[in-house]
Amino acid sequence: MCLVSTYHHGDLPAALLRAAGRTLEKQGIGALSLRATARRAGVSHNAPYRHFPDREALLAALAAEGFAMLGERLRGKPAREMGEAYVRFALEHRQRFRLMFGGVVPLARYPELRTAAESAHQALVEAFGELPRPELAAAAAWSLVHGLAHLLLDGHFAAQDPETFVREVLGAVRFAQRAA
Repeated sequence: MCLVSTYHHGDLPAALLRAAGRTLEKQGIGALSLRATARRAGVSHNAPYRHFPDREALLAALAAEGFAMLGERLRGKPAREMGEAYVRFALEHRQRFRLMFGGVVPLARYPELRTAAESAHQALVEAFGELPRPELAAAAAWSLVHGLAHLLLDGHFAAQDPETFVREVLGAVRFAQRAA
């Protein structure tokens, strides 16, 4: 008698990514395996290998999905709000954010991951399009909000309300820039 129902609807890769994403956020990167993902998705332990040849490929797909999610959060927002959206994304998707930026999956090995990462970055560059060197402004802004996100994830500034704190930090940087 089989206790796991057989998976028959058409989008197994998406179902596997959903299952892996839930495991990632609840238990962290170390808990992810193709076998556990298959079990959680209700498919045979060999089924994921048709779409993800190994664990790293599954992690790359999760990271690419994360960059797509981040890009959606950033696009169309004024530069000021992008910083807040970036940190909010990191705090809402802690484990995925760590996977995306933790050096676990080499960008060079997975073109779809590199494309997704570049697309999210491009949203930042476009926000600074009126400046003479928007790519430098985007790099500076990204560095600031990325560092701030990691400091908050690692428990620094824990006594602060994150939303208010992020808004005030980014406001202080804008004030300092005008004073320079």
